[in-house]
Amino acid sequence: MDSLCVVGNGGVSSFQAFTRLETTNVSFRPRTQLGFGCFVKERCKDGNLVIARSGRSEVGNSKDGNFAVENEKEEKGGSGGLILGPERDASGSVIGFNLIPDHPGNGEVLESQKDATTGETEEAEGIEREEKVQTRVTYTIVFVTAEAEPYSKTGGLGDVCGSLPKSLAARGHRVMVVSPRYLHGGLADEKFAGATDLDCQIKVYCFGGEQKVAFFHEYREGVDWVFVDHPSYHRPGNPYGDSHGAFGDNQFRFTLLCHAACEAPLVLLLGGYTYGEKCLFLANDWHAGLVPVLLASKYHPHGVYKDARSILVIHNLAHQGVEAAITYKNLGLPPEWYGALEWVFPTWARTHALDTGEAVNVLKGAIVTADRILTVSKGYAWEITTVEGGYGLHELLSSRRSVLNGITNGIDISEWNPSSDKHIASNYSEDDLSGKVQCKIALQKELGLPIKPDYPLIGFIGRLDYQKGIDLIRWATPELMEDDVQFVMLGSGDPLYEEWMRAAESTYKDKFRGWVGFNIQISHKITAGADILLMPSRFEPCGLNQLYAMRYGTVPVVHGTGGLRDTVQSFDPYAHEGLGEGTGWIFSPLSKESMLGALRVAIRTYRDHKSSWEGIMKRGMAKDYTWENAAVQYEQVFEWAFIDPPYIK
Repeated sequence: MDSLCVVGNGGVSSFQAFTRLETTNVSFRPRTQLGFGCFVKERCKDGNLVIARSGRSEVGNSKDGNFAVENEKEEKGGSGGLILGPERDASGSVIGFNLIPDHPGNGEVLESQKDATTGETEEAEGIEREEKVQTRVTYTIVFVTAEAEPYSKTGGLGDVCGSLPKSLAARGHRVMVVSPRYLHGGLADEKFAGATDLDCQIKVYCFGGEQKVAFFHEYREGVDWVFVDHPSYHRPGNPYGDSHGAFGDNQFRFTLLCHAACEAPLVLLLGGYTYGEKCLFLANDWHAGLVPVLLASKYHPHGVYKDARSILVIHNLAHQGVEAAITYKNLGLPPEWYGALEWVFPTWARTHALDTGEAVNVLKGAIVTADRILTVSKGYAWEITTVEGGYGLHELLSSRRSVLNGITNGIDISEWNPSSDKHIASNYSEDDLSGKVQCKIALQKELGLPIKPDYPLIGFIGRLDYQKGIDLIRWATPELMEDDVQFVMLGSGDPLYEEWMRAAESTYKDKFRGWVGFNIQISHKITAGADILLMPSRFEPCGLNQLYAMRYGTVPVVHGTGGLRDTVQSFDPYAHEGLGEGTGWIFSPLSKESMLGALRVAIRTYRDHKSSWEGIMKRGMAKDYTWENAAVQYEQVFEWAFIDPPYIK
């Protein structure tokens, strides 16, 4: 068939619905340059779009709304051309076109097709159902992770691996999430009540022998949640340790996870079918770092997973899974692959004069074998290639910069929605902010603070450790408390800072409250009731609290690092002819003086420039940080991964 070109009256906008054309050699040109002018003669029938075949043919819009492809020499006969019959979805919107031969009597075919389409549209209008977004290409995706909310969660990793898979599944992909089946002997074990034993045990060779693991499975919200079961996952604490510190056998526990995750797509019948070999593995952090190494060293040499791809997702580069070099033999890898994980500490970092500094670094092995590398923000993707943010891996990551990307995490807008949040005193929205002050008053009452709606209320939610900049907050609090403000903190971590929070509450009884621990309801109430959210993190791969805050109209004041710099825009009152732009304040460098300076500007804006403050709130609430938006960006990286050949063949 000859190639087809498209021209039109009114530019490309009148032809945006032309998304699929089942023919060969179809060419399109954007905007006013649609078609090849030297071959196509533009024609208009009653103002309709005209399409012409290369050579001496034309395509016009038939009277019944279908596009017609006609040969000019056969125009009078009315036969020998093609009709572009529209294909519609359940709502009646045109989603594509199919070529139909234009033969005598074709008007009857088109009329009947039109009637059928009309009938389907009318029927669809009477049926309420959720519209699912279909993607152009679908993939078979396997997430490998140490935690996935709601089954297990200690931080942002659990949020990502609990939410992103659902968004990808809703877009038509087949998605499996593989994580351990943690049993702690308490109420938390009920989270796994819906998971059933697949009656499938496999043996994996590592740590000097055969290790038996079993699989449990739950199908929920379009995702196959697969849990690796082994006695090493059955103990009190969190996924990584307990009150005494990190578990000493974490290398063993997560080596089992990686081996089991590589076998799961091959052996587990889920929905009657295995996932097969053409999978896309998303290995999250060092706990899943052996997955790309195993694919390259154990499976590819035998022709298994030759069409698979692996993507390493770095949530926090500070944790790399480093152990003594002698433990390499426990990982179940061929001896010749030691170099992929080899790691030598610099002299200053060694424990004593006779220490050679030799070690194995699981995350390093993933970096040198994965097909692509992702981080959870664009800013963090750059930071990990620097000496300051690379934790010794910056040169290696810089060498792979061509396949390194950053995608900002999303948030669960069904859980974090001020217009429907059940945890807060009064619901509100971007169009009606009146409920926010009620949330503030309710928070002041609950925490025993004086009811002062005009006082700016500053909030902090997070771990009490060095990374989160708690030391800066501690040093700055005496000066901050001299102003007419209130400060509320929620978090746990370093006992030193927990004790300081208790002492500060006693010192500043009318201005400071510290809640030691973590409480979901209180975190929602602080997010809704605070005017300002403070985040002075030393590094922040993505950060979620600033996203929650902006959605709730709470203005973030953050240190300019990682995902904080990506997601918060500093307020500029002079932009857009005085209308202003920005969603908060970013301070740098990381110092007490710089942080206090940004806070004082925010406090002054809150007090003296109410209209500007409301503009900041509304711009933050209008931002789109949904998982749907993040999923679209992930799909682009998936496409790139399969365009390129495997990095390790």
